[in-house]
Amino acid sequence: MEGVCNEITHPLLENNLESNKDYPKQGHTSFFKTFFNGLNALSGVGILSVPYALASGGWLSLVLIFTVALAAFYAGILIKRCMEADTTIKSYPDIGERAFGNVGRRVVSLFMCIELYLVVTGFLILEGDNLSNLFPTLEFEAYGVTFGGRDTFVVIVALIILPTVLLDNLSILSYFSATGVVASLVILASILWVGAFEGVGFKSKGELLNLSGVPTAVSLYSFCYCAHPVFPTLYNSMKQRQHFSKILLLCFLSSTISYATMAIFGYLMFGPKVNSQITLNLPTNKLSSKVAIYTTLINPLSKYALMLEPVATAADSWFPDYRKKRHFRVLIRTALVTTQVIVAILVPFFGSLMSLVGAFLSVTASITLPCLCYLKISGANLRFEKVLVVGTIVISMLIAIFGTYTALVQLIQGTVLRY
Repeated sequence: MEGVCNEITHPLLENNLESNKDYPKQGHTSFFKTFFNGLNALSGVGILSVPYALASGGWLSLVLIFTVALAAFYAGILIKRCMEADTTIKSYPDIGERAFGNVGRRVVSLFMCIELYLVVTGFLILEGDNLSNLFPTLEFEAYGVTFGGRDTFVVIVALIILPTVLLDNLSILSYFSATGVVASLVILASILWVGAFEGVGFKSKGELLNLSGVPTAVSLYSFCYCAHPVFPTLYNSMKQRQHFSKILLLCFLSSTISYATMAIFGYLMFGPKVNSQITLNLPTNKLSSKVAIYTTLINPLSKYALMLEPVATAADSWFPDYRKKRHFRVLIRTALVTTQVIVAILVPFFGSLMSLVGAFLSVTASITLPCLCYLKISGANLRFEKVLVVGTIVISMLIAIFGTYTALVQLIQGTVLRY
């Protein structure tokens, strides 16, 4: 998703549903701060699933994370070129509108809203899984119906989060949400500590290649690089925009090293038995494991409301006569959280859901659409450049087709087996 409103927050939480024409012509953000903002945008819950991705595809599938990172980096460069070609572009949907009119803006906004909705739903699944792992004996009964520990925790977490979703001013939460980089480093360090000093070790040999698991692997890798909707905001915020390409390169290098490290050592620790969230494999009685698990739990809680707000804003816009009424805003946001609880309980498969988000939504929004928009806006007169852009589009579409099919099959099969 898996990497918000302020410039040091999650990439998808700027208000991308309407073009913001009030940006200053020249930003005030330094090179270092823009780098941190970009790295934070690329840091998220995806780090928990990369060992599972590697286990799904085998050791050779590690090449795919570098391939996806390279394609995503190139798409980021194309976004920069689109903005250089038209200085009126201030947000990601602006690029879609500049290329394909109102249809382009709506398509871009639609993909981002669906992605946000499913990523936030994944947060509930993540919370439920990890809390039930910590407290496996908890059950809850209401009106004669017994809820298992995991479902109970999903409901409890949703009730805790709901008041933050109903806030009118989310600026306070935005400071807490800007923790992606630190959280990812803490989780990585804690898990490596478990492997090195808590008796787990790095002994698994793993599998060289599993072709049937490659679509899942590449989809989960793609989920890690879904920061592109925030790149226009970062670009506009910079003092020296000519350095934006360097910042992108540093951000992608740093995040890829982090993801690859987690994937390799997580696979060495648990082999093919690694779960879709590596924290579920950790021994819960160890201090370092608890640090990793609690960091995993706290981070999504702080981002939930901010990430859901653009979806709620879009829902508000469907009812222009009521959108400014307080009780209507409460109703819309409560309904969204309720539907997410239902989905999290009925489809409790974090890995498959994030694989679907990565294949269908992240790849499309972060690679395919930037390439298509660039071709339309610039014309890509150079033959080599056009071949490169079209090649990137083809690769992204193949990932989307095979990854989406595989993820849907896994979700359907898992749901059928569960019920």
